[in-house]
Amino acid sequence: MADVGGVASERLKSFVERIERLEEERQALSGDIREIYSEAKGSGFDIKVLRQIIRLRKMDSGDRSEMEELIDVYKRALEME
Repeated sequence: MADVGGVASERLKSFVERIERLEEERQALSGDIREIYSEAKGSGFDIKVLRQIIRLRKMDSGDRSEMEELIDVYKRALEME
């Protein structure tokens, strides 16, 4: 492994290439996700609500319950219910 200026060039190149591959994969996946949202919209689903549901499903059930309770409290405080 050649060191250039104290940097292991082959190791650095390996990191850069791995990151570049993952960035390409992420872009492809983002495109796929956009297509699915578009398909869902074409089927009559509300995309904003669908995104919110996806976000909620990622949360721990305890955190989600706590957030929903706080939202209810805030809505009552603001006389939204």
